[in-house]
Amino acid sequence: MVSLVISTLTTRIKRQAEAARERERRTASLYAMSRELANSRGTDSLIQIAAQHIGELFDARVSVILADRDGHLRTESSPDENEMAVAQWVYEHGQIAGNGTETLPGARGIYLPLNGSGDIIGVMGLYPNNAQRLQSPEQRYLLETFASQTALALERAHLAEEAERVRLQVETEQLRSSLLSSVSHDLRTPLASITGAASGLLDDDGSLAPQARRELAQLAYEEAERLNRLVGNLLDMTRLESGVRIEKEWQSLEEVIGIALNRLDARLHDHPLMISLPPDLPLIACDSLLIEQVLVNLVENAIKYTPAGTPIELAVQTENHGVRVEVADHGPGLPPGTEQRVFDKFYRAQPDSVRGAGLGLAICEGIIKAHGGRIWAENRPEGGAVFRFALPIEGEPPEVKTDDE
Repeated sequence: MVSLVISTLTTRIKRQAEAARERERRTASLYAMSRELANSRGTDSLIQIAAQHIGELFDARVSVILADRDGHLRTESSPDENEMAVAQWVYEHGQIAGNGTETLPGARGIYLPLNGSGDIIGVMGLYPNNAQRLQSPEQRYLLETFASQTALALERAHLAEEAERVRLQVETEQLRSSLLSSVSHDLRTPLASITGAASGLLDDDGSLAPQARRELAQLAYEEAERLNRLVGNLLDMTRLESGVRIEKEWQSLEEVIGIALNRLDARLHDHPLMISLPPDLPLIACDSLLIEQVLVNLVENAIKYTPAGTPIELAVQTENHGVRVEVADHGPGLPPGTEQRVFDKFYRAQPDSVRGAGLGLAICEGIIKAHGGRIWAENRPEGGAVFRFALPIEGEPPEVKTDDE
């Protein structure tokens, strides 16, 4: 009799110890899953984490099926139609159903609603290797706890994605408004000048002096050139944002600089230009037209923001596996904290002092990045601003044959 009592007590102690270890394992699994869910962001990652932990704990295959905006469950796999019907019922009624329950017990899986803080966001399906393991109230409660943690994590991710979508939409609307405001103003101003000059010339009955007629024609020409530059910048920006194709060829940077400065000859008459080029400047693989545009934009920017009569300096230096080009001026410099912002679209450091849409430097950044380089701006200790860009030299340039060879 005593031995029977001892055996019974021993068995009970073992069961209690096993139950304690099982509870500890469940608690550790729930904690581990909660921690991983808290540190993850993407919906797919959250589903994978939940499926792994729940599947290991309950010895089951786990499927998480989310609902779309129309209230229909969506999944990339091709599930059984009957099983999907059970899952849809669970989503619509917010109750557990399937294998081992009183509702639709003929299903292969057991399905639980994923209850968020407000609405049901989807359904979790379990397909256990041993359905008996999920029959006890304790196991069912534990399963619902895991499902609740999963639902809250998925809802958090959905809210974060929705907030990001709204933020991008707001930024897009702000950018669109900025574009319309800037472009409409910058297009209207030269058009008004051109229209006024052309009207004055057409209405002239011969009373205008030759000098006045020339001034009107010159005004129309200069404003047309300004309009052409603005439209060109808009087209360049569109090309860059749609993925411009870089046509790289080995070029002499000295020649590219010369062509760019020829384009700026008329605009440089009020600014002495100081050029510093090393004698052994290597060839670089680049799209010469695009790099030419970068140089034009940087020098034009220096012209716009510096007083007449102040010099502009253009220098080139060779670096390890690349070249560095800089355009420096002797103007007021950049407002502190704007050294990087000046490359944003439609941003102008001194919006009231100069005309323009604020696209020139953004185009420069896009072109340089497309070449695998980098561009930046700084204030010079002696005054003024300097814009620098670096281009890598990749591969070996072709050998240049001389006439003697």
